[in-house]
Amino acid sequence: MAIYPRIRDFREDSDKTQKDIAVLLNMQLTVYQRYERGERELPLWAAIKLADYYNVSLDALVGREFPKK
Repeated sequence: MAIYPRIRDFREDSDKTQKDIAVLLNMQLTVYQRYERGERELPLWAAIKLADYYNVSLDALVGREFPKK
C-alpha cells in the first residue's frame, strides 16, 4: 500500500516541514524522507503517531476507502 503520498499531503496541508515531522517522530530527517518517497515502509507506531498528530484515523492516513453499500 502506497501511503507515502498521503503522509506528504497531510504534512503539507498542516504547513509543516519534513524536519518538523522527523522531530515529532524522534528520527533522523533522512529516515522520514525515505518514508515520504516510499523507499521504506512506515512502521505502525509512526503511522499511529502521525494519525494522532493530524487528528485523523489510520484509514484516512493511508487513504483507505470503503465500498459503498
